[in-house]
Amino acid sequence: MKNIKGNERKFKILYLCTGNSCRNQMAEGFTQYLVKDQIDAYSAGIDPKGIDIRATKVMAEVGIDISHQQSKSIDDIKGMEFDFVITLCDNAQKTCPTFPAKTSVVSHGF
Repeated sequence: MKNIKGNERKFKILYLCTGNSCRNQMAEGFTQYLVKDQIDAYSAGIDPKGIDIRATKVMAEVGIDISHQQSKSIDDIKGMEFDFVITLCDNAQKTCPTFPAKTSVVSHGF
């Protein structure tokens, strides 16, 4: 199957925030649930804190199980290449490590 840009391979997306406990865990879960045939989604944090149980509960309410996901540090994914890095908070945007030029970095704090 072709992805949204017409390529045969899957996109690799990293959701990055400070604690890797809620926002990006949920984004990873939604992405895997909705478009796993087109996108490989990952999440990491600048200073990971563990997954917030409230995120797991809210996702379960909409039928998505993220209980198997783990809170990861940006160091845990070092060396992986991504098509897109999406920062989900101001701190992650300010402290975001450098990625190769082919990686699009998008910031959307909430």
